Amino acid sequence: MNTEVYDHIETVLLTEKATLLSEKLNKYVFRVRPSANKLQIKRAIEIIFKKKVADVNTANFAGKKKARASCRLRSSSELEESNRNPERGRKTRSCLRNSDHGH
Repeated sequence: MNTEVYDHIETVLLTEKATLLSEKLNKYVFRVRPSANKLQIKRAIEIIFKKKVADVNTANFAGKKKARASCRLRSSSELEESNRNPERGRKTRSCLRNSDHGH
């Protein structure tokens, strides 16, 4: 296993908002290195947690040298549907708004 994937993910964020995202939207929030791009984050999550990632949203926070990423994991029904129809699997998207941060 390539150890560089562990360099991109710093920690899992356990906040009230992150808990709600995981319970309701199957999204998980991680603190990641600011230099990591979405593809690196997705690959790292898939390797570390052995789960399929549907999409990655990132947010940079001004004044801090920290970046965050949220990843929505694919459900088994989405995986079955994307296996039957590959085009549909690529179009899966979700939105993460920073409404409570005033952005």
